[in-house]
Order: sequence, then structure tokens, then C-alpha cells
Amino acid sequence: MLGINEIKLGTVVNHNGQPYVVISAQHAKMGRGGANLKTKLKNLITGQNLEITYSGGDKAQEADMERSKANFLYEENGNYFFMDNNSYEQFDLDSETLGEQVGFLKEGLTVDVLIFEGKPVSIKLPAKIEFLVKEAPMGVKGDTATAASKIAVLETGKEIRVPLFINAGEIIRVNTETEEYVERVNN
Repeated sequence: MLGINEIKLGTVVNHNGQPYVVISAQHAKMGRGGANLKTKLKNLITGQNLEITYSGGDKAQEADMERSKANFLYEENGNYFFMDNNSYEQFDLDSETLGEQVGFLKEGLTVDVLIFEGKPVSIKLPAKIEFLVKEAPMGVKGDTATAASKIAVLETGKEIRVPLFINAGEIIRVNTETEEYVERVNN
């Protein structure tokens, strides 16, 4: 059982016999009252969102999930195909299940697979991944009145903000959890 301090972003809990991943968790302390945790959960099977508020003494049951490694193979008609690294079996997940993660999937990428009752239900990307910058407009000298950044297109088609000195053809490291530029990788 998980106390409210152990329920964090990305934690998978069992609610009414279904696995839910925590997509938002906000602690609130009310004067003399106890602490509360407002969470937004996403069902890993149906994709349905649910909001639950846990009070100080409440507990949540951690979902009984198996974890495995798999490689991303390809995308076809909104379905993303993976191969399990242990059994070599192929499986697919749709874009609705994967959500924003699809923008970071590139061929051969190794991901963690969450398996509930023998069926793959979700993936977890590595925290940082290297990408080739496909398109990046030229940075204008003196264009630094605000935080100096521009929009670049990664090899997967995902758009992210990068510093002005990043050019097309360079390899950068991206934090997949925050969707932010981390650093340029020396070739």
C-alpha cells in the first residue's frame, strides 16, 4: 500500500481492479487540517481520466504490474509496433494509449513496457534520448529580449524549443518527461 507521500507522477495504482497511472499529483495543506493529495489518473486500459483526492491517512494499492524491455519497430495506421527483448514476440499499442510519447519514438529505441494481467498496456520512455535536428530556423543575432530560444523539428517530427545556437543536422539530447532540450551532443 502506498501512502500519500509515495504517490508521485508516473506511479501506477490499482483502482477498482484497473491500472491507473498518475499524470498529475498536487499536495495541499489546509491550515490546521491534514494534508490532501489531489491526483489525476489515467486508466492504462481504457484511456479514461479520473480525479481522486487522497486525505492524510488514505492509502492506494500499487498495481501489480510486470515490467519488460522492448524495442520500437515501426508505426502503421496509428498503431505502434514493438518487439519484446526476452520473448521476441511483437505487440502493438495505439496512439491514444501512448499519448504524447509517440513524438519521441524512433526506430530501434528500447523502452520499458508495463504489462497488466499478461497484456502490454503502456510504455515508459528513457528519461533522456538523443535526436537529430531535422529543421531549425536560423537564430537572429540580437533576438534575445526574452529567453533566447526557437522551435526545432526533431527526426521524429516532434517540435521542441531549443537555444538559438542549435542548427539543423546537429544531435541534441532531450528530456522526454519535460519535453525540453538538455544539451548538444558532440559528434
